[in-house]
Amino acid sequence: MRKEKYVNKLSFKNKIMRLVWNIVYALLFRPFSLPIFKKWRIFLLRLFGAQIGPTCRVMASVKVWAPWNLVLGKSAALGFDTICYNPGKIIIGDFVTVSQRAHLCAASHDITSKAHELITEPIIIKSQAWIATDTFIGMGVTIGEGAVVGARAAVFKDVEPWAIVGGNPAKFIKKRIIHD
Repeated sequence: MRKEKYVNKLSFKNKIMRLVWNIVYALLFRPFSLPIFKKWRIFLLRLFGAQIGPTCRVMASVKVWAPWNLVLGKSAALGFDTICYNPGKIIIGDFVTVSQRAHLCAASHDITSKAHELITEPIIIKSQAWIATDTFIGMGVTIGEGAVVGARAAVFKDVEPWAIVGGNPAKFIKKRIIHD
């Protein structure tokens, strides 16, 4: 089934919410980097509409463009300096680790249009996946359950469940097998 791209016209309300969020982020989210403030950061994200499961970890240096478009499952973690550019939804499942400096990009511009409108497609990262350090995940990508995206990979197509991928563009390396 083909995923639909859609033009994202940012409303005036959206722009005001982004302005308020950026002020709150700068003054109340980012400065509180000690681990004792992890619940505070989760509280602020939820206050701005993020859906966050229990026992999640979000580092203070994580940059979330629009918290109202972020869904984190149970025990998901966003490592330091992660960028969630999410004019479109970013949905992260249970027990997912997004390592440091990953870039999740749920939008782009329509290069076939003279106006170059903003277009969005959701990023979906299913349960038990691991997005390793310094990776790029493009809009419309689904990372399958238990998949591993290797360090510095760039992912532009869906990744099968329990696959290990790496490189730019990311290519299948092998199946992930969990040993007892």
